[in-house]
Amino acid sequence: MDFVHTCNEIFDQTVKLYHVTDDVDAVFNNPYDEDSIEGRLAWKHWIDAVQWHLEDIIRDENIDPVEALALKRRIDHSNQDRTDLVEEIDDYFHKKYADVVVQPTATLNTESPAWAIDRLSILALKIWHMREQTERTDADAAHIAKCRVKLDVLLEQRKDLTLAISQLIDDISAGRKFMKVYHQMKMYNDPDTNPVLYGKK
Repeated sequence: MDFVHTCNEIFDQTVKLYHVTDDVDAVFNNPYDEDSIEGRLAWKHWIDAVQWHLEDIIRDENIDPVEALALKRRIDHSNQDRTDLVEEIDDYFHKKYADVVVQPTATLNTESPAWAIDRLSILALKIWHMREQTERTDADAAHIAKCRVKLDVLLEQRKDLTLAISQLIDDISAGRKFMKVYHQMKMYNDPDTNPVLYGKK
């Protein structure tokens, strides 16, 4: 479970770092080696944190349509970066356990370790922002109480997901489960597979 706890620590550290400036245009100074798994986890969470706030901004009903379109394009690009990093993290696991002897009864999990860790990253953001809601001084008691209940649920979810991911990694390392890396191949981002884009050629 040490690795998954490390993930949680990196995510909590990174979301805290983001909120030092709370600026979607802030430059991320990764405290880890960019090529290390820790560096990839931190960079991935930074992308998630920025995108979380871009999603807040774009929901402003009074936003200028031109600005909204630019934000939508930025969110699309961010989503692709996020997907690419998740796949890099899965490549790390695939390589790390490449020599494991897979047991004849081994099964395939519904999601890879990195996509489960992606959910853990989003949970860290939900926890941070739900905790913020519980600390508001401009909200009524009913809102605070409702958000405290939600925060407790999120914390329980993180505990359960942390355990489940740890068990999955243990199973892969022992050959009880095996993993495959399927790259997402998002067709709408590819000018050769999106008919709106290749139709303009």
